Amino acid sequence: MKKVKRVFLYILIFVLVKGLGGGSFAVFGTYSSGSRAGVIVKYSTKGLFFKTREGELNVGGISKGEAGDIMPTILYFSVYRGYTEVNDAIQDAVLGGYRVRLHYEEKYFQFDWRGDTQYFITQVEKVTEE
Repeated sequence: MKKVKRVFLYILIFVLVKGLGGGSFAVFGTYSSGSRAGVIVKYSTKGLFFKTREGELNVGGISKGEAGDIMPTILYFSVYRGYTEVNDAIQDAVLGGYRVRLHYEEKYFQFDWRGDTQYFITQVEKVTEE
């Protein structure tokens, strides 16, 4: 009986460690990182219980057909709650209407309390015209 309890305890510890490892990976794991440049067309705070900051970056457009119709390419992004510098820089870009370069991290999973997208902005740079 004592041996059965010990085996059960080992199995329980193994399952807990695997669960904590998998949970940490799901929350903190980064799939890719990079940057995109464009004009921010929308930035808002959303949510009933969990307030998240969400935005849209117009990266540019591609011409469709001979008529010259342009289809915009939009990047939907989120901003972490504690990133006040990023938040302020995005709000300045929205008010100023200038182009910015957004550095992002793409997460494996999207959780409602963190944001609506898998793209989280980590840094904002103003793009200067030459």
